[in-house]
Amino acid sequence: MSPDTPGPRGPVDATRVPRYGGPPTFARLPRLDEVSRADVTIVGLPFDTGVSYRPGARFGPGHVRASSKLLRPYHPALGTHPFGTQQVADAGDLGLNPFDIAEALGTAERGLTALSQDGSTLVSLGGDHTLALPALRALAKQHGKLAVVHFDAHLDTWDTYFGAPYTHGTPFRRASEEGLVDLERSVHVGTRGPLYSAQDLEDDGVLGFQVVRADDYETDGVARAVERVRRRVEGAPVYVSVDIDVLDPAAAPGTGTPEAGGLTSRELLHTLRGLVGAHVVGADVVEVAPAYDHAEITGIAAAHVVYELLSVLAATRSGS
Repeated sequence: MSPDTPGPRGPVDATRVPRYGGPPTFARLPRLDEVSRADVTIVGLPFDTGVSYRPGARFGPGHVRASSKLLRPYHPALGTHPFGTQQVADAGDLGLNPFDIAEALGTAERGLTALSQDGSTLVSLGGDHTLALPALRALAKQHGKLAVVHFDAHLDTWDTYFGAPYTHGTPFRRASEEGLVDLERSVHVGTRGPLYSAQDLEDDGVLGFQVVRADDYETDGVARAVERVRRRVEGAPVYVSVDIDVLDPAAAPGTGTPEAGGLTSRELLHTLRGLVGAHVVGADVVEVAPAYDHAEITGIAAAHVVYELLSVLAATRSGS
């Protein structure tokens, strides 16, 4: 950026407007229509018709935004200004049909395609995990097959549920079948808990995913998990999908399908931080269900996940 080029417009100044005030955008950032172009676009996907257990993630985008007001503009661990070295803006929410999953997926794909067509990196706030599929469809048009780094307690590669092919438990099977997923570069992180049978894991391997289990963090540590993820995605365009239930229910009670034995928020943030230098082209943070949250525990965790992703993008752009 030349000295004569104005810098990115950042969040509302917290020394002038208290953090509990200001606009209802993520981190009190400008709206997309208030800037000429965004390097990173945050967009809400308020939809939870694809859930199989507790509903409520349709209210997730607003909850994550409300929980993001305390975020500050400098990331000391990465030495970067995620809002100062790149223009980040909030596009608001897409209007998705709550009664028709197929129509909602099509609307999301068209909206995300339009928001990313100028090269802006998308960070979506869910909503349930069904919406990872239209995001992958939109981004694969530009980047080809994507290395998916999928943080989740669950595999989300089931075929159907009650005969339905499009649910929050099926997006990565559909994406793999549609040729959107790089079969040599994708990985699940944080999986745990019971399955229906051993066949679930066998099917998952065919779809292109390696697995870093939540138990692996206990036996091998965070550094080893980061090493495995980085080696897996090296050289590919990367899509990062974070189901907040990858965290232990103690760190994220406000979600639809909680599983005991999950990651701590510190482990998740450190793992995301390890993606600096990777070619991240899009991300989502999904399955925040505020009706089950308490004191914004889940919302704050999700807001920090988004902040970490924005910081990774900024550090990568600046060559840190």
